[in-house]
Amino acid sequence: MEPLGSIVVGAGQAGLSASYHLRRRGVPHVVLDADAAPGGAWQHRAHSLTMADVHGVAQLPDEPLPDVDPAAAARDVVPAYFADYERRHDLPVVRPVAVHAVRPAGEDGDPHGLLVVEAGDRTWTTRTLVNATGTWRHPFVPYVAGVPGFRGRQLHSSRYDGPAAFAGLRVLVVGGGASAVQIIGELAPVADVSWVTRRAPVWRDGEVEEFDGRAAVALVEERVRRGLPPRSVVSVTGLFLRPQEEAARRLGVYDRRRPMPSRFTAGGVVWDRDGAGVRAGDHLAVDVVVWATGFRPVVDHLSPLRLRAPGGGIALDGTTAVADPRVQLVGYGPSASTIGANRAGRAAAVAVRRLLTADAEAQAAAEDAATGSVA
Repeated sequence: MEPLGSIVVGAGQAGLSASYHLRRRGVPHVVLDADAAPGGAWQHRAHSLTMADVHGVAQLPDEPLPDVDPAAAARDVVPAYFADYERRHDLPVVRPVAVHAVRPAGEDGDPHGLLVVEAGDRTWTTRTLVNATGTWRHPFVPYVAGVPGFRGRQLHSSRYDGPAAFAGLRVLVVGGGASAVQIIGELAPVADVSWVTRRAPVWRDGEVEEFDGRAAVALVEERVRRGLPPRSVVSVTGLFLRPQEEAARRLGVYDRRRPMPSRFTAGGVVWDRDGAGVRAGDHLAVDVVVWATGFRPVVDHLSPLRLRAPGGGIALDGTTAVADPRVQLVGYGPSASTIGANRAGRAAAVAVRRLLTADAEAQAAAEDAATGSVA
C-alpha cells in the first residue's frame, strides 16, 4: 500500500481541525481515534457539566457552533457537534483504533524516511504524523504518603460525574485548577467540602476575554519552545468565580483552602507542620478524596522517535517537533485548550504540506540528476 501523506492520531478538536486543513491542502491521510464514537474527551465529561459551565468551546473550522440550551449537558452537545462535523466534511476517521507506537520505518534518525504507526496487529505507513492525543487518557495523581492505607473512596476528576453521590459526605478536593473550582462549586451546597492545594491559587478579576486567552497561550508556548514540560493555560490566566460558584463562595469554602497534607491516614489526612490555616498535628476526617490534579500529555506512543528534550518536554517550533520535523504536535502545551487547538490544526497542516512538497522536489531533483548523469 502506498504510504499516506499524513496520519492524525486523535479526533478531538485539534485532530479534526488538522484533518480539515489537510484535506483542503490535498494531503492523503487518515485520522485514527481511540474512542468508539465521536466527541474526543467531551463524551467522557460529567453529566452535570452543562454548556453554561464550560469555559468555552471554540468552533471548528468553517462550522459555526449550533445554538444550544445553556442547560444542556456538554457531553451530549459537543460530541454531536463533532460527529456532524466529521460527516459534513467527510473526514477520514477510523475508530476505534488505539495507537500504541510510532516508529521509524527505515534507518533511525533519517528525517525524510517513513514512519510506521502501530495499533495492536494493525499498521499504517506515513510520511508525516500529526499527534492530537491530548491529555484525557493520562490523569495525574501526585504521590502523598499514606494514600494506600486510606479506607475512603478516591477518584480523579476525570471520573467525577456530578454531586449526587457525595451528598452528606466529607469530601477533600485536591488541586488548584479550574476543575477543582468547578467541582467545589457543585459539591459545597450538598457536602462538607475541604480544599487543599500545593500552591496558593492565583485569582483573577473580570471575565475571560479572547485577548487574555491568546496571551496565556503565548506564555505556555514559550515553555514548549524551550523543551520544558507544558503547563496548563489556566496556570497562566489565573482562576475566577462564575455565578455557578457563588453558593460555594458564600459558604466560605474557597477562603478555607489549606496546604497539601503531609500524609494520609485510614480515615483522613494529617499535617506535620504549620501552614496557612493548619497547625502541626492537625487531622481532618475525610470520606472521599477527589483528585482534581490535572493530566499529562498522552505521548508515550511517540517514545520510539526520541522526541524529548533535556528539559523533559518535547521542544516545538510552532507545532513541529524540533527533534523530528515529520512530527507535528497539536493539543499539546499551548494548543491543549480550545483557544489554541484550531490554530494549531491549521499550522500543522501547513507544515505537513510544506514538508511533503520539499521532499517531492528533492526527490525530483535527485531523479533529474541521476537521469542527466546516465545520459
